[in-house]
Amino acid sequence: MKNIFAVLILLLFFFESKSQEKQPVEEISKEKIVELRNFLKGKEYNQDVAIFINFKIPSNKFRLFIYDLKKGKVLEKAIVSHGSGSVISNSNQLKFSYIENSYQSSLGKYEIANKYFGAFGLSFRLKGLDKTNSNAMKRAIVIHSLSCIKDEESSEFACLSLGCPMLSPKFLKTAEKYIDSSKKRIILDAYY
Repeated sequence: MKNIFAVLILLLFFFESKSQEKQPVEEISKEKIVELRNFLKGKEYNQDVAIFINFKIPSNKFRLFIYDLKKGKVLEKAIVSHGSGSVISNSNQLKFSYIENSYQSSLGKYEIANKYFGAFGLSFRLKGLDKTNSNAMKRAIVIHSLSCIKDEESSEFACLSLGCPMLSPKFLKTAEKYIDSSKKRIILDAYY
């Protein structure tokens, strides 16, 4: 009887610890998709395609997604950097800010504005649409590329930016095709 009781205790402990293991982070939160679809209703933005950045996913994994809102599927995936100021020492967590010179990434919805060629070559200005990213234009937060960003997932974390979502040069060209072919501006939603 004691052995059966001991086995039951061990099984209970095993299943309890299994249920508390970290579940993998989903690519795009279903709630975020619904929230963005509702935000877009009646607005002069692209209703078919959006870009999501899920900062819960580590920077060495795909965490930027070009998403088909009509068909409900991911079209493209990429590695994307976060700001050096977002790093918390001795932690896997990130922090975010819209404050100038914080070098942190900012969360929220952005309008992908005009394309230009600057210090990093091809770039897209980001206009913050939420209080959490309202200084994006003032901070010069833009989508641009840098060769230290890989095209594939790896064991090495992505290099850090000053707050901009940096992509690989190859993937920026892929994103450019979606952005340029859109008659209406595309929304990027960065969340954590």
